[in-house]
Amino acid sequence: MTNSWRFSSLIDRHRALGSDLEDWSGMGTAWSYTTGDPDAEYMAIRTKAGLMDVSGLKKVHITGHAASHVIERATTRNMEKLMPGRAVYACMLNDAGKFIDDCVIYRMGPNSFTVVHGSGQGHEQLTMAATGRDVSIRFDDNLHDLSLQGPLAVDFLEQHIPGVRALPYFSHMPTSLFGKPITLSRTGYTGERGYEIFCRAQDAGLIWDRILTEGASMGIIPCRFTTLDMLRTESYLLFYPFDNSEMYPFENEGPGDTLWELGLDFTVSPGKTGFRGAEEHYRLKGKERFKIWGLRLDGKNVPGNGAPVFRGDTKVGVVTQAMYSPLNDWTIAIARLPVDCANIGTALEVRCATHGPIKATTHSLPFYDIDKKRRSAKG
Repeated sequence: MTNSWRFSSLIDRHRALGSDLEDWSGMGTAWSYTTGDPDAEYMAIRTKAGLMDVSGLKKVHITGHAASHVIERATTRNMEKLMPGRAVYACMLNDAGKFIDDCVIYRMGPNSFTVVHGSGQGHEQLTMAATGRDVSIRFDDNLHDLSLQGPLAVDFLEQHIPGVRALPYFSHMPTSLFGKPITLSRTGYTGERGYEIFCRAQDAGLIWDRILTEGASMGIIPCRFTTLDMLRTESYLLFYPFDNSEMYPFENEGPGDTLWELGLDFTVSPGKTGFRGAEEHYRLKGKERFKIWGLRLDGKNVPGNGAPVFRGDTKVGVVTQAMYSPLNDWTIAIARLPVDCANIGTALEVRCATHGPIKATTHSLPFYDIDKKRRSAKG
């Protein structure tokens, strides 16, 4: 934890579960626990519910009459269509039209937003866009983010929060939980129906303990951060920089990926211009060097991140994240592949340093809940 300068108030809970609190984005994060089992945590979130501390996400409040203009400049989304109580997933680009961060934008009021982003340049991007504008930007680590994910999350929460079943996907509301003020958001990073509980640091311990104690009979358990890697692989949720050229650089050029290559072009509101990198983003359409795509692998051996992908004797790509699902009995991976392999059924081979060669077949993303009906279910 030597590199961490941000701290969750749940440190003692994570240490009790055996975490060394490895650094992520400046915060000591429970990447792993010595107790419990990642497969069991994966199964809990897919079939019951699991609780994670994702307070390492950076929370930035933007207020003032120019707030929407700042976000319009910094992100790919149209703020005029985002009403209070709603949220939207967005991307941020540099001047070259290359991806530098993703985020969820929450509109709290007419001139009030909260932007939650990961380890990319989101805060810097917003601060740059705010220069010279009548707007306030505040970084907030007192605001903790507890993520309760899985099909039974709503059953647990409805015992304490009236109307939770009516909260639509990508909506949020002010409410209370166990007598403490929170903002409840129907968002998450698992591909399941889930909720993020934004609370004060001084309330996080009580809320964490109560959920785990009262939810134990429903099978709710604490989950390590890396359990997300299993869930996100199935659900095609990218994790900057681990799926990007910052992690796996090209041989003859610097890092940077387009939204067309990552499959994130849907985050650009139709017809939107004026955001940073917009001109280059549109110019680069059809000039993809690669595609983020899926692989189905033979057997149950999971290749490590960075394992090379071959077509015949030629290296053509790289595995960025792989997993075996005890629920679906498949071994799958997210990979960076040539554009002509972005299809279903091309035979390839992953050469793993641990397990040796593994036969693989290209497959579209996501693998799981293709129509996203689970995460967006109503009622």
